[in-house]
Amino acid sequence: MTKIERSEAEWRERLDEETFRVTRQAGTERPFSGQYNDHFDKGVYHCVCCDHPLFDSGSKFHSGCGWPSYHGELEEAGIKQRPDTTHGMRRIELLCPKCDAHLGHVFNDGPPPTGLRYCINSVSLTFKPRE
Repeated sequence: MTKIERSEAEWRERLDEETFRVTRQAGTERPFSGQYNDHFDKGVYHCVCCDHPLFDSGSKFHSGCGWPSYHGELEEAGIKQRPDTTHGMRRIELLCPKCDAHLGHVFNDGPPPTGLRYCINSVSLTFKPRE
């Protein structure tokens, strides 16, 4: 996989203000505000910054947390994880492996088969329907 590296100015040129804030500055969109929170069409969710495939719609579930939630990533996604201790919390941050976009966090309170809840910002994603 070829890593995408751009300057802050280049990312600002390519992304709207909210998408830049979330994906490049590790922000969080307001709960229940994202376009994919209640979206359950069949297809694949990709990184909005680089189009890398991340989640299949079959792993999406309604968690009630206010953000799109998935019980697992695509096998080929290779989402990076790193500790996040901001805001006085201990969490695991999720990053796109291709462009380092902040996606959200993963928690151990999801459904079977993984028991995980990938809690993802809608503005970090784009959706491609299954043909």
